[in-house]
Amino acid sequence: MYLFSANKIHLILIILIVWDMVWRSIALWKSARNKHLAWFICLIIFNTIGVLPIIYILIDRYKKKEEEIA
Repeated sequence: MYLFSANKIHLILIILIVWDMVWRSIALWKSARNKHLAWFICLIIFNTIGVLPIIYILIDRYKKKEEEIA
């Protein structure tokens, strides 16, 4: 009758929470290590289900590659 049962919704929420925690932890660790205070604060405040942490990690990786070339 229902498209999603309560068990499926709980499973989806658990997966999203774990996904967000993993990416957020990696991004927070990298931003603290690189002394990027603004990114650190944004990562703590905004809950974007892993999108903002992934963006930070990709930007940080791109900047490091540019620094290695120069």
